[in-house]
Amino acid sequence: MAGRRSPWGGGDDKGGGPGDEAGKEGGQEPTPEQQRGPRNPWLPSGETPRRSASIEDIFKAREQRKSGGGGPGRPGGGMPRIPTRPDGKSWLPLIIGGVVLLWLGVSSVHMVGPKEEGTVTTFGKYARTIGPGISLTLPWPIQSVEVDDVTSIQRYTIPDGEGEKLMLTSDQNLVDLSYLVRWNIKDLKDYRFRLADPEETVREVAEAAMRSTLAEISLDEALSGSGRAEAEQGARERMQRILDFYRSGVAVQGVEIRKADPPTKVIGAFQQVTAAQQDAERDRSNARAWAQQLLARAQGDAAAFDKVYEEYKLAPEVTRRRMYYETMERVLSKNDKVIVESDGVTPYLPLSEVRRRQPTGSAPADVAGPAPVQAPSRGATP
Repeated sequence: MAGRRSPWGGGDDKGGGPGDEAGKEGGQEPTPEQQRGPRNPWLPSGETPRRSASIEDIFKAREQRKSGGGGPGRPGGGMPRIPTRPDGKSWLPLIIGGVVLLWLGVSSVHMVGPKEEGTVTTFGKYARTIGPGISLTLPWPIQSVEVDDVTSIQRYTIPDGEGEKLMLTSDQNLVDLSYLVRWNIKDLKDYRFRLADPEETVREVAEAAMRSTLAEISLDEALSGSGRAEAEQGARERMQRILDFYRSGVAVQGVEIRKADPPTKVIGAFQQVTAAQQDAERDRSNARAWAQQLLARAQGDAAAFDKVYEEYKLAPEVTRRRMYYETMERVLSKNDKVIVESDGVTPYLPLSEVRRRQPTGSAPADVAGPAPVQAPSRGATP
């Protein structure tokens, strides 16, 4: 160990380090690094300051060796260092401030459309309702806003798709019904916080109201135009009463029945019954028309008789004879008898009996008997 320098930078006065010897042998002055002496072996690689190693430096160097790299910010090891501003300060405060400002702007400024309203809640509890326009609230999670369309009309078709919805009428008949419900929000606070599922509630109330309304009318009324209008009006009013009782914040705009048919399984028999009812109604209409015509004719005959009676009072004999002639003319014009008032002629000829007994296709017989034989003329050969 004699003549060798300590690795911790110390040594005896007689000998120097390897750098001193190399410098002396080459006849050159030692470099500044050689003058500073050997580095501290307990410091990280590349560290040049000469100072005594503390226990923190020792453990830090050991951790850097385990991670396989040099100090922070150097290639090959540690986390990258954040670039600094030209004045030497870090960008981190500015980045944090920008993120905070962006969070405040997004969660505190709210734009509500012209057909919308928003409900503001503070830690989940209702605070207020905001209208269309720009509104400011406390940032999330202190306050939050939920926006809903309160002007547009919502439409529900019951039942959904091509399903069958059977309902019972007052005369114990079933009808397959399909109808449309139109509604909108009239109070957003009640709509949001009074009902667990407002849309499903509207569907259930619509079906209950329609069933109650159809139970008060007959099948014929439900299928006819006037009965449908009454059912639609009754269902809408019943729905509104129930929803107002629930304080649902919903306004029913209308109920429209789209289809009212008998059940599919009995539609054939129902069509036959409907056809029979239509035939009966047609026969009743024809009977009423015939009765009206007969009544009008009787009224006309009565009026004519009144006129004849007025004439009879003025000239009884003339009127009596005229009525006799008119009556005989009307009666005899429908008979097949021919009466001839003349001498030498049979007063009664049964022409109807002759025609009835005559064979089809034969020439008519002489009803007066065989034709007389004409006497031959003079000069004729017998």
